[in-house]
Amino acid sequence: MKKLKNSQLIINPEGTIYHMDLRPENIADTIILVGDPQRVPKISKYFDKIEFKNQNREIITHTGYFNGKKLSVISTGMGTDNIDIVLNELDALVNIDLKKRVVKDKHTPLNIIRLGTSGAIQKYIEIDSFAVSKYGLGLDGLLGYYKAGESVCETEMLDEFFKQTNWPSDLSKPYFVKCSEDMLNKIGDGMIKGITATAPGFYAPQGRALRLNLKYPDIIDKIGTYNFKGEKVINFEMETSALYGLGQMLEHNVLTVCAVIANRITEEYSKDHQKTISNLIEIVLERLCAR
Repeated sequence: MKKLKNSQLIINPEGTIYHMDLRPENIADTIILVGDPQRVPKISKYFDKIEFKNQNREIITHTGYFNGKKLSVISTGMGTDNIDIVLNELDALVNIDLKKRVVKDKHTPLNIIRLGTSGAIQKYIEIDSFAVSKYGLGLDGLLGYYKAGESVCETEMLDEFFKQTNWPSDLSKPYFVKCSEDMLNKIGDGMIKGITATAPGFYAPQGRALRLNLKYPDIIDKIGTYNFKGEKVINFEMETSALYGLGQMLEHNVLTVCAVIANRITEEYSKDHQKTISNLIEIVLERLCAR
């Protein structure tokens, strides 16, 4: 069996994986990911018991129990580059023998749900509602670096996207990836469902301008008018496409749910987004751990 090189799988002297600073026993098989490190304790405060806490860089991990079910809450920081690190290292914790540096014979799937915030790009979507991502639309280019990337992508959706949007050729090639159906059915009841666009930045890639001019000021119009068999792009954020792409390639069950705290069409912003996020946290915990 092929042994992974030291520079490929980096293990700290304490036996923890490099960026996350975790051992396999430190995580549950059901994991909530959040971008904001400060959101971790806002979720774990609901736990019946917390048995493990750790922080390394922007990655904070709390593992404990809610309604008798073991859960981990982990912050990733912002962006698909951070998701690339976290998903690969979470997978390594359960599917690679870190001492022998070899892939295990038996695969262990994780249930991973990203709980985030987003901006709606459809006028009808109300502020403080909840959006669940049936598909991720990647504008970040990450999956192009993986040999198996195209195998998990929805090619028909992409072909139609090119036809409808006249997408600029000097930007990264977009891609579409589907969520876990089981996770969607478990979590998404009553939420707004659609496609989530994942941008490689917060400002120009999402059509925002401060002191710098936009090269493509119509990017929201291009994305917002796309329609594939009734599926529309409902919101913008910065992590979902990488989560879905890596999740499928590594055979984990993944889903994103977001609090809608802004509407880019109506230019509205939530008056109390922290309350909206708290409401979403409670719903996700109850549905994840339903007895």
